[in-house]
Amino acid sequence: MRRMLLGAGLALSLVAAGCASATPTDRATPTGPAAASPPLASRQDPEQARRTLDSLRKVDDLPLYEMTYVGGYDPTVGTDARPDTGPFGCSLFAASGDPARPLFARNFDWDANPAMVLRTDPPEGYASVSLVDLSYLGVGPDPTGDRRLLDAPLLPFDGMNERGLAVGLAADDTATAKPVPGRPTVGSVRILRLVLDRAATVDEAVALFGRHNLDFDGGPPLHYLLADAGGRSAVVEFVDGTMRVQRGQGRWQALTNVPVVDVPEQQRRRDHRYGVLAAALDAADGRVDPAAALRLLDQVRQGHTRWSVTYGLRDGEVRLVTVAGGGQERRYRLPIS
Repeated sequence: MRRMLLGAGLALSLVAAGCASATPTDRATPTGPAAASPPLASRQDPEQARRTLDSLRKVDDLPLYEMTYVGGYDPTVGTDARPDTGPFGCSLFAASGDPARPLFARNFDWDANPAMVLRTDPPEGYASVSLVDLSYLGVGPDPTGDRRLLDAPLLPFDGMNERGLAVGLAADDTATAKPVPGRPTVGSVRILRLVLDRAATVDEAVALFGRHNLDFDGGPPLHYLLADAGGRSAVVEFVDGTMRVQRGQGRWQALTNVPVVDVPEQQRRRDHRYGVLAAALDAADGRVDPAAALRLLDQVRQGHTRWSVTYGLRDGEVRLVTVAGGGQERRYRLPIS
């Protein structure tokens, strides 16, 4: 994969595959009303900003968009996620039973908001692909021309970078994070951007978490799953205000909305979705290809699942499933090379 992640191969549109095809609209142009306030994170010149907004395409009627971010941004300033209370669920797993094809998979369970596939290649960071819930930017169903999109890199809800490191989040009602003096504070979603931009391995990602205070104010407390191309994985949680890490010991690691750190495995499996994932991954000895991973995600799908995605941590392939109103399903592959 390496630096090809945002090269010419990914200038291609999402490719529909599987049960249904979707015909993308024509390339969007910034003709709609711009946001009243300027983006805070953008470090682009006017031409880079224009090219970024010009790359916006509507892919399906979820609605799902895609956009390629051109130029730089400051990941430490600007928008933080401030969701209202809602059905913030999510199911995630990392599977490394096949060392040649480690995989990261997740369902994002949340409100029916527009979503976007975002490609970034910061000047001093790793290129990555991530998925963004556009409502967190204040963007409506038609984001064409809205300059708030230039803050989109700040709010990835899951993603994978060119080094094969993937990260995703899920709600954890028990989590509490107490600030450590001297550490910079970052939003609980924003930390994913720092990880994608700056970490190549699980160890580096864990260290990056440890250098920051996390701010859970205004949204549900979270915990996180990390996985890398070497087959390593880890869960990061905040227990009694302190960051704790549970590293993967076998061929898979899963995360839903129940705590993992210091919780016996059998107790975790009392959670229905975790139990389904654990039983299937045990039976497969952690060896699942993208198609099998998507079938497993379908078994733990909820009524408010917005997307299902798999990230191939070595081959770089991303497979995405969206479900629009009326239960219409779309399947895509994002060609990496």
